Amino acid sequence: MLIFKLLFLNIWRNRMRSLLTFIGLLVAVLAFGLLSTVVKAWYAGAEAASEARLITRSSISLIFPLPLNYGERIRGIDGVERMTYSRWFGGVYKDTRNFFPQFGVDPPSYFEIYPEYMLSDEERAAFYRDRRSAVVGRRLANEHGFKVGDLITLKGQIFPGQWEFLIAGIYDGKEEKTDTGKMYFHWVYLNEEVKKRNISRDANSVGVFITSVPDPSRAAEVGMAIDALFTNSPKETLTETEQAFQLGFVAMTEAIVVAIRAVSFVVILIIMAVMANTMSMTARERTPEYATLKALGFSPRFVAGLVLAESMLLAVLGGLTAMALTFPVAMVFQGLTGNMFRHFAVSFDTSLMQLGAALATGLVAAVFPCIRAYRIRIVEGLRAI
Repeated sequence: MLIFKLLFLNIWRNRMRSLLTFIGLLVAVLAFGLLSTVVKAWYAGAEAASEARLITRSSISLIFPLPLNYGERIRGIDGVERMTYSRWFGGVYKDTRNFFPQFGVDPPSYFEIYPEYMLSDEERAAFYRDRRSAVVGRRLANEHGFKVGDLITLKGQIFPGQWEFLIAGIYDGKEEKTDTGKMYFHWVYLNEEVKKRNISRDANSVGVFITSVPDPSRAAEVGMAIDALFTNSPKETLTETEQAFQLGFVAMTEAIVVAIRAVSFVVILIIMAVMANTMSMTARERTPEYATLKALGFSPRFVAGLVLAESMLLAVLGGLTAMALTFPVAMVFQGLTGNMFRHFAVSFDTSLMQLGAALATGLVAAVFPCIRAYRIRIVEGLRAI
């Protein structure tokens, strides 16, 4: 207890310098944790994706739709357990800043393949019954204040015009990482309105086909069989696992992810240098004190240990404070980014990385001051008094 009190008093002997070092360490570890959470959220879609689900899209680009009648041919392939489809809508709610994904789907088959989207029996029945109805995720509902029974209007971008939807239900995720920031409505409603309004030549078309396979080890075989069906057709297909499909989106921004990772580590390296400078100045100022301790009989290891313990204590204080602040800061950041990330939360692994970064900073910063304190000679130290 006496040693701990001595260390704590030593830390704040030069209050301004210690306070600035503490704040710098806090900001660095906080930024490291937040940036690590951003990177983790970027990959959340791929991590939550299933290897037992296959996505079939146009081999040219995802923006080109596929004929609906492809679905029955896909359903007949050996190894396909279930089949459904979806189409991206791309509407705007009130303002372009209120972006969230919207998909036209076949509700019964879609929610069979995606059991992680949980609806009550009453909401499910209401959604299946009314073609103009839609369901939204819990996070999306909380963000925009959607309630069951609300009538919302979306301004179509791909499909021009005003589109009204009745909120029939709010789905929850089976797991914490399940995406609850989407809206699903009836593809049939979209298709009928497209024909009626004559706003697109792509009636009776879907964006992707989604199939489930009972044996994930056969996913590649089934995918190749699907693509073989449409080889040399006007609209050839490309089939991949859902995880590979999600990683394809991440790959488009891989350079950004790499840059974020690099910045997070650079921030830690900078604060290591700053804290090392602080500890070096401290050790130089206390040279007479360390010499006096040695003259009183304390070993060089004990003196060097004091320097190391002081550095580690400052690092732990700054690191723990930063870890505690990361959670509220992450919540604020999620509110500012809206629906950009499907799952944005500080994980236990990220907190451990923050603690590790803080401890590493304290350790590295103390290396040279410890060596100096260990090697100092009593006569040379007392001469400075």
